[in-house]
Amino acid sequence: MFTINRHTINDNKIAEILSNEIIIRTADEGLELLVDIYYQDFDKIILYEKNITPDFFDLKNGMAGEILQKFSNYRIRLAMIGDFSKHSGQAIKDFIIESNKLKQINFLTTLTEALNILSKN
Repeated sequence: MFTINRHTINDNKIAEILSNEIIIRTADEGLELLVDIYYQDFDKIILYEKNITPDFFDLKNGMAGEILQKFSNYRIRLAMIGDFSKHSGQAIKDFIIESNKLKQINFLTTLTEALNILSKN
């Protein structure tokens, strides 16, 4: 279960997902969250690393690509907050760098950074 902390900045409606447990274990659960938030009239989401399965960061299984493609298809911007330095593989590091360049999906370390990025159109 999760709660939504609502942020409105420069007419941007941002949903910050709050939970003490993993809420996305599969690509289907990622899609369910996306659709739930989308139909609550948000087009920007903040999600914490602790709320998504560690399997997400193993790029070999395709989960990250599958989930993030759905965010792109729905044109939902996502900021994920966490300590991504613990993921040691070069592939995930490159993936994070490239994602941050495109601005659709961002991997950040603080809520302030996430709100700043998502409040820009």
